[in-house]
Amino acid sequence: MKAHPLIKGTIMLTLTGMFSRLIGFFYRIYLSRTFGEEGMGLYQLLGPILALSFSLCGAGIQTSISKYVAGKCDILNHNPQGKRDALVFLFAGILQASALSALCSFLLYTNSEWIATHFLLEPRCASMLRIIALSIPFSALHACGNGYFYGISKTSIPSTTQLIEQFGRFGCVFVASLVANKLGLDLHINVAVVGLVLGEAFATMVSLSIVVKECALTKSYSIKHALRLQERPAFLLAKMALPLSTSRIVVNLLQSVEAVYIPNRLQSYGHTSSEALSIYGVLTGMAMPLIFFPSALTNSLSVLLLPLVARAQEEKDTEKLKRITHTAILFSSLFGILCTIFFLCISNFAGTHMFDSPLASGFIATLSFICPFLYLSSTMSSILHGLGKTGITFLLNVMALSIRLVFVFTLVPRYGIQGYLWGLLVSHLSTTLLEVWSAKRQILHNL
Repeated sequence: MKAHPLIKGTIMLTLTGMFSRLIGFFYRIYLSRTFGEEGMGLYQLLGPILALSFSLCGAGIQTSISKYVAGKCDILNHNPQGKRDALVFLFAGILQASALSALCSFLLYTNSEWIATHFLLEPRCASMLRIIALSIPFSALHACGNGYFYGISKTSIPSTTQLIEQFGRFGCVFVASLVANKLGLDLHINVAVVGLVLGEAFATMVSLSIVVKECALTKSYSIKHALRLQERPAFLLAKMALPLSTSRIVVNLLQSVEAVYIPNRLQSYGHTSSEALSIYGVLTGMAMPLIFFPSALTNSLSVLLLPLVARAQEEKDTEKLKRITHTAILFSSLFGILCTIFFLCISNFAGTHMFDSPLASGFIATLSFICPFLYLSSTMSSILHGLGKTGITFLLNVMALSIRLVFVFTLVPRYGIQGYLWGLLVSHLSTTLLEVWSAKRQILHNL
């Protein structure tokens, strides 16, 4: 019996997602040993800029392309007309993403000094920002390709390019390290940023080369055909992408403030700039990736949950919705508790032997207690999305970030990084409980 495309795609995404996370996990261990805790802190400060640029140039467009391509491209019947229409939406998205990413890249490159000094509060990031500015067009084009392939249910291609990106990053730094050791030179953290750009470039080239092949296989495609379409693909894409991008930008701005001000508030507590960056690098570049690693499984569960919930709601089958929700809560909670126990047991080994950082051991042990709420939140968000309540999850995400920001600005200057860890626990606990309550309340409305 042929596997359902959703199940097949989810299995593919799960396996490649876990493998990619595994590569990324060892890559972070390698970075921490090569560039040290302070170097990791500087590298992690780039995260907010990358997230914001992707929200502006690629995230909303990717989702829009995926939706319209799925509606236009009749893959099962091999409808060439639908395939051509789907490609028109892809090209419209590429044009929009190219224009936005070129502008964003130019502004980031020319204003790198100001952004590093006044936004990231770390002037040493200026040269790194000029390098990652080169990755923004690649990232945007890669997002367009992924949106197209998700739309035609070819999840293996985005999964493959994700692995190519990881290997590209790792390979660049590894080769540079070998050359530096041979020449007796010290590596700068900028090498890791160059690896990021090259990894994204390799993945984008592979993705777009497959798109070109798709075009070659689609007979009679022409620009005139694209211009004759009455649905104005560019307008439709922009209309859908704008609210999606706006909500992501709001969340990413709050995450940026959080990321930037953790080292800043740690200095108010009494740490030097170097110590604050080291603590931040250990927390976000070592401990958190380890804690988030098992979420590859719950994320895949979420992919399956959304269509199941949407279908049950369409059928007004409240009992089925209750069963799905209770099963998700039970599985995620038990999985989270097991992960808490596991991380508590390996915290000393992971911090001391894997990351060569005793400080990471304490962070891993403390963060292990958020696992049940972290993994349950992922599945409950998917259920709410399946019920069509994306606004609720957006508001809860904003609430969670706001809680953490309160802890960053009020408790970190008094209690150090421990104040932020308390904020993480409170935000995840409150958000997850509200998600569970909201999901059950929405389900009861189906009676």
